[in-house]
Amino acid sequence: MSHNFAHASVGRRSFMALAGGTILSLAACAPQTRTAAEAKPAGKLPTGSPPSGTKLSIAVHSTQLQLGPAGLSKELKFTVSQWPNLSAGPDVIQGFRAHSIDLATNAGIPPIQAHAIGVDAKIVAVQVRKKPSYVFATATGSDIRTVDDFRGKKIGFSQGQAQGVVVLRALKKAGLRNSDVELVALPSTQFLTALQSKQVDVAPLGEPTLTKYLGQYGKDGARGVKADVVDLLTVLWAPTEVLDDPAKVAAVRNFIPLWSRGLVWAWENTDEWIDTYYVKDQGVSKEDGKRIVASLRKPQFPVSWDKAIEWEQETADLLADGGFVPKQDASELFDRRFEGLAAKAVPATYRVAS
Repeated sequence: MSHNFAHASVGRRSFMALAGGTILSLAACAPQTRTAAEAKPAGKLPTGSPPSGTKLSIAVHSTQLQLGPAGLSKELKFTVSQWPNLSAGPDVIQGFRAHSIDLATNAGIPPIQAHAIGVDAKIVAVQVRKKPSYVFATATGSDIRTVDDFRGKKIGFSQGQAQGVVVLRALKKAGLRNSDVELVALPSTQFLTALQSKQVDVAPLGEPTLTKYLGQYGKDGARGVKADVVDLLTVLWAPTEVLDDPAKVAAVRNFIPLWSRGLVWAWENTDEWIDTYYVKDQGVSKEDGKRIVASLRKPQFPVSWDKAIEWEQETADLLADGGFVPKQDASELFDRRFEGLAAKAVPATYRVAS
């Protein structure tokens, strides 16, 4: 199997997982999957603080930057052994497999992909976004101006990440079949390089990457194409083995309210957050940071996960129908012991019923 992502097209029944820069065959890498009953974390949530010496490795970069200025560091009742700066779903899944990440934030797609390859992990917190997070960026000199123009074009596609399902949903909405385009298998971290070298015609980009790309290549004809496709979920999730550990599950329970409160702090303190994250951490200008933040909506956390599970099931079905993962029951991806915990930690204006 070729490891050259620039020329790796995704077939209907390929069942591929993009992870750590390598295309992994599901059949080759999947351990025996436990049954839903066996995979379900056991026991009630602890109410007290984690035992002394409890440590978690947490891949949630935004919270790492928010805890200090938001005054939340003192409420962290365990030790963060490391903050791996990993955000791509395949990288996080590899971290779970290697036992090097205990808790991470991603879109709703990586848990579906993890389940498909037998990696037991559960969603423990949910944030919902009802506004599109991604815009399709075109290569320089492209004639693409709408999603209808995608027919026959090469599209950057990472099936294990949010960007992959954004592609599938956009095609479906435009009445295009997957076979009407060429899906080029790439991790999202390689989308920029692929666009710059014209190995793909178009790929979905989020902020601040979109602003950086268009700022550099817009003068050469690169443009953004909006598809009005919502990637609804941002989740915290953890390996089931972490959630089976009483000390670590207590630490996860302690962290979740700090995660949601940190996001609220960033929303309410935009100038400081723009300087901390967009300018100093991501390297965009203050003006671009303000424009990006102005395009966002306030964070919302559902008290009930019913609609989140429904959306996750629709997404899993879309992936299964395309031949990318086996059929699965999305409700098995959620550890409902934690349901509503993030929502209860924030003011009512940031909560939604479901």
